Amino acid sequence: MSSNTTIRIGNDDLFFDVGPNQKPFIIAELSGNHGQSLTLAKTMVAEAAKAGAHAIKLQTYTADSMTLDVDSPDFVIKENDNLWAGEKLFNLYAKASTPYEWHAELFTLANSLGMLAFSSPFDEDAVDFLAQLNVPCYKIASFELTDIPLIRKAAAQGKPLIMSTGMASISDIEEALTAAKNAGCEDIILLKCTSTYPALPENTNLVTIPNMRATFNCQVGLSDHTAGIGASVASVVYGASVIEKHFVLCRDDGGVDAAFSLEPSELAQLVIETARASQAIGSVTYGGSQAEEKSKQYRRSIYICKDIKAGEILTTEHVKIVRPAHGLAPKHLTAVLGSVASVSMPKGTPLSWAKINSVQ
Repeated sequence: MSSNTTIRIGNDDLFFDVGPNQKPFIIAELSGNHGQSLTLAKTMVAEAAKAGAHAIKLQTYTADSMTLDVDSPDFVIKENDNLWAGEKLFNLYAKASTPYEWHAELFTLANSLGMLAFSSPFDEDAVDFLAQLNVPCYKIASFELTDIPLIRKAAAQGKPLIMSTGMASISDIEEALTAAKNAGCEDIILLKCTSTYPALPENTNLVTIPNMRATFNCQVGLSDHTAGIGASVASVVYGASVIEKHFVLCRDDGGVDAAFSLEPSELAQLVIETARASQAIGSVTYGGSQAEEKSKQYRRSIYICKDIKAGEILTTEHVKIVRPAHGLAPKHLTAVLGSVASVSMPKGTPLSWAKINSVQ
């Protein structure tokens, strides 16, 4: 599978083609912003659909499958600049997890609204659980990119695989790709990602996207943790075929990822503006597009600006460079001045060679 090959995600009834000449595939990541409320989670799915997202994504884990319930410093977030500084890992994952029993209901709702629905499994049991729900693809999170057994398990399911690459070196990515391909998966999309929460634009390095596509010969998208939609829209110009953004109904209401999540109106703008960016790339073009042909008539040209009789010499009193472009091109002004009118011409006549004679 090459970077120029379209990947179909979904089934015969509901699918999206991802890749060259397609609009960017927009994923709304619910994460833990539902605050453990199924009602809120369902509302988020409905609002993501209204905004035009192509898919919603969950995260499939439990606190026990993610970490150990211990109080030692290793299991507490220490970084002062981290959104969750001071949080015990076990408590954070318990608060952010999506109950397994919600998955089927949320997936069914998303499908009924025209969206795909899938998830990031964080352990091999989660892969088995998602396989029972017949998800259209699997997503490997950045922090799990070095979990080769997990990648092998997900890749062996016969579905496309999306892998985030936050923090990953070239060798990390090569190892993950090799594991996925050896497990039988060829439909692989890598996501450029900066694993800080939130991420700053200056740390996003979008220029890596085309380099990743050339280096690994596969499609590349963006998992965007920056505020707003600017980085995501810009990534499309660099060839991003997939955009993943965290989603929340209202940042002011909180949520574990609310600080770097999009609200519904912003998600709608993301869908619109990334599609526009994709359409605007086009091809190298000079001389004006076909759509510009009619506009060429409003360029400037040489017109008679004062009535002149046949036999009179044209001076700057008689001709002027103005719009529209039905007369001689402005570059001919020097040749026109001093020539003789071969016919009488009223003000407003577009000048042509047939209407003048050079001075003998």
